[in-house]
Amino acid sequence: MLLLITSANCQVAGFAMATVGWILTTTSMGLVEWRVWYIENNALLPPGLVCVGMWKVCVYHHVSDHSKVTLCQRYSYRDKYLPLDIRVSQNLLLIASILGLLGRASIIFALRNAYLGILRENAPFNPFIASGILNLASGVCIAIAVVWNYHSVMSEQGISFPPSLSIPFKPNTQEIGSAFLVACLAAFMMLLSGVIFLSHNNVKIDAWIQTGKPNPS
Repeated sequence: MLLLITSANCQVAGFAMATVGWILTTTSMGLVEWRVWYIENNALLPPGLVCVGMWKVCVYHHVSDHSKVTLCQRYSYRDKYLPLDIRVSQNLLLIASILGLLGRASIIFALRNAYLGILRENAPFNPFIASGILNLASGVCIAIAVVWNYHSVMSEQGISFPPSLSIPFKPNTQEIGSAFLVACLAAFMMLLSGVIFLSHNNVKIDAWIQTGKPNPS
């Protein structure tokens, strides 16, 4: 049987956006450049910068013109010094990743049924709608983490890192890092894919059998 999908272009585009958005979400989770702190010379730390991520912090400072020392430490759930925004954002990004994965599974199931011509218009469960809801929820979770991180940087909030890291409570200056931009793009992709799936949740299929006769609809 030869299947011709006449109105599935939006769903395929939405699937591509959801895939890219999910990849960007998981990538942003592993990046450390959510907040970039610039440290001038002080009693605790030589001049350099501190990158504050969602799951670890890295300290970079130059010892000489040709050598650089890097120290990274991962967080644990037992760390009491982490501010509320990082704790909540950790969970939000994990939830967003899981929801995005479920959304991709749902749309793969929907597109498979569409190309096989077994979709039912009045079925009690529409995988396109389910995927749209999951992707929207994922995008909202990412957006909350992004906005909260942005607010923390703009308000110059500090973090009481343990003395072993020798990081001051507040830097001289701080700014958002590249991970923030990756997460912004991920949120946009997930939200847009969710809107696409909710707006185009019906796929009309014209099927022709190899004899050339149209399949009755």
